[in-house]
Formats: sequence, structure tokens, C-alpha cells
Amino acid sequence: MGFSLSPTSQLLGWLAGWTLLGLAPVFWPVWLPYWLLAGSLLLAIAAQDAFALHLRPPLQVERLISPALPLGTWQAVRLRITNSQRYHRATLTIFDHYPAAAADCSGLPQRLTVEPGGWVELRYRVRPVVRGEWTFAPVQAWLESPHGLWRRDDRLGEPATVRVYPDFAAIVRYIRLTSDQRETLLGIHPRRRRGEGHTFLQLREYRIGDSLRQIDWKATARTRKPIAKDYQDERNQTVLFLLDCSRRMRAQDDDLSHFDHALNAMILLAYVALRQGDAVGVQSFGGTHRWLAPRTGPGTLTPLINSIYDLQPTLEPPDYAEAAHRTLIRQRKRALIVLLTNLRDEDQDDLRPAIASLSRRHLVLIANLREPVFDEWLVQPIRDLPQAQLYAAVCHYLLQRERIQEELRHRGSIVLDTPPQRLPAVMVNQYLDLKRGGRL
Repeated sequence: MGFSLSPTSQLLGWLAGWTLLGLAPVFWPVWLPYWLLAGSLLLAIAAQDAFALHLRPPLQVERLISPALPLGTWQAVRLRITNSQRYHRATLTIFDHYPAAAADCSGLPQRLTVEPGGWVELRYRVRPVVRGEWTFAPVQAWLESPHGLWRRDDRLGEPATVRVYPDFAAIVRYIRLTSDQRETLLGIHPRRRRGEGHTFLQLREYRIGDSLRQIDWKATARTRKPIAKDYQDERNQTVLFLLDCSRRMRAQDDDLSHFDHALNAMILLAYVALRQGDAVGVQSFGGTHRWLAPRTGPGTLTPLINSIYDLQPTLEPPDYAEAAHRTLIRQRKRALIVLLTNLRDEDQDDLRPAIASLSRRHLVLIANLREPVFDEWLVQPIRDLPQAQLYAAVCHYLLQRERIQEELRHRGSIVLDTPPQRLPAVMVNQYLDLKRGGRL
């Protein structure tokens, strides 16, 4: 803990006033002794005030913050300031040195008073905008002297390290909702009633609304009352994410990059797949190579998030052939391969053989992120030649993009062409469709 003393605006104001009064003895010399006396009194009061502030022990500050923060979500930070002195109240201004390069802040600085032997808890909010590991430096506190002429700059408390993860807050909100609310929130469209699926689960009494296909006639004859079969979707299947970390994913339309949107969608789909009893794994490519082998169980989500939370898009081009080669070596069991990327027409020569080799063994789902700015340009009025040229270029780009997607669909891949903001709902819907259709 270190500190330094500096004058307040109040002391500077008194000094400025005393200096101006020094003009009086120039015209009326009789006022000179009074002016000097006033200066001596001001100096004595200021010195006594500075000495009293110097003797005061520092306050105690405790920072209360979660060690894990979701990206792009406002989070509360609490600071508890304790005054251990018995007889002197403490007036101070607090500023917490949050990681300004990685977060926005609201509610700082704050001025407060702490009674003798008491404590005060203040709150402010931060919104992380960059994933990774970040450090909160010690809190800066400007403690005012008893007469308010000086303030002492203290650095209090301990540094705190936090991890900024992809937006797992969306999963928390998803868990808290009822089934119907989840469908409304995500835009999930139920296609099958409870009890229908592909794997037998149990026998139960027939209920109004059950289809005749569900009736077990042998059990019905044996018990002499209608008995229906319950089915569930297939379990113990595999979902493997291929996460593109190349420069393509650096595009940004709002507060988050395409890469951040892809991570958020991936984590939500991973949670849904784990709830369905499937195994989930991830492999990154495009300048950063990480691998988490597929595994099942609710405890899988934590290691998955820890394995990718600090990933950032690189400046490297995507290498689909290498990603496919690594996947085929590591994942021999049939799986749903979810490729999160942003395709370009120049990718054709590399992409075609990569997808073809993956499709021989796996079901390939390509989540192709579309920049909303292109759709916005298409609806802009055309008033001059540059705007007409821009419109033609955008149309050409989108036609090339659609041609690649149609070719991939023709070869058996599932292609989603969606803006980043809608990616979570579209991916979850497609996954549930595949599960209910028995395509895995």
C-alpha cells in the first residue's frame, strides 16, 4: 500500500483568495500585518490538517466479484470499505481499476462517507467485451483530511483475476425457463409430442391424444386396458464442433465479433446436446489448434468452456483440408460434425474435398455466418454510379455464396446461412430436427 498527499480544490481556493488579498497592502500598507497573519493561520491549519491525514491508518477494501464473467453481459461488482478507526469518520472517493481494455464500466468513481467503526458497500457494473483472463488492479481511494484541505491517494485491497467466458449467461437463462418459454425464447419449434421417438423407453397407460401407433396390443390384451409405448430420441450419439479461428471470423457487426457469436451458439448447442444424452467435443483450426475429445455427462460443459474461453480469431486463412484430416484421425465413430465458419467462393478448391472426406463417415452441418451488412446494402436506394457498382458487387458476392452452399447441399451436407445474432436458435432447431428425424 502506498499513498501521496495533494491539495484539494478547497485549499487551492483559499490560497487563491489569500493571494488576491495581497493586493490590498500594495495600496494600504496598514493591511500588511493582517494579510501576513491570515497567511500564517492558513499555513498552520493546512499543516495540521495534512499531519492529521498522514497519521490516519488506511481503510480496508474488499472486492466481491465472480471469478467467471460472461462476455457482453453487465455484471455487478461490490466493494466493501471498512473504517477501523473509533473516533473519525472517513470521507473518500473510490475508483476501482477494472481492466479498461477488456470491459465497459458504469458507476465509477463514487464519493462516500464511512462512520467510525463501520463499513459501506458500494456497487458498480462492468460489461466484459473481450474474452480471456484479466486482472483488476488495487482500488484507488482518495481519502480527505478532517478539514477537507488535503486528500491522500491510497491503493487498497488486492488484485483480482477473473476469466471472461463466452456468454454462458444465456444457458443460465435457458435453464430457468419452462419448456414452452425456452421454445419461445430460442424460436424452437416442437415437432413431436412427448412419448414419440425412435428408441423404446417404457410402457404406460394410454392417454387421450396418443397415436394408435403407440398402443402395445399384447400388453393391452394382457392387462385388459389400453397400454401405450413411450419412445425417446436416440442417445449416446456424438456432436463434434469444428471451430474456425481464421481471419474470416474477425468480422464484427455489433458489440461481438462473428467468432464470439459462434462461441455463444456452440456452447448453447453443446448444453442442449448434453441434455439429450449425446457426447460433445470440439476441434479448432485456422491458426489455433485445440482438441477436446467428445464426452458425455453434465460435467462436460465446464471443461469444454475452459478449453475455448480464451481463443481469439487469428490472421491465418482457414485450412479446411487440414481440419478434415485431423478430424478423421481423431473421430472414427460416426458423428454430427458442426462446422462454424464463414465461407467465400475462393474456398471451393479446399472445401470440396474436405467436406467430401468428412461426409463419407459423418453427417456434416455447416453453420455459415452471413454478414448482415450485405442485406442492408441490398435495400439501400441507388442514386449514383458508385452505389450501383456496390449493389452489383454485393449481388455477385451473394450469388457466388449461394452457389457454393447449393453445391454443398447437393453433396449431402446441411448448410445453414444465417446472421450471427440468429445462429443459436437456428443451430438448436436444426440439431433437434436431426435427432427427431433419426439422421444421426
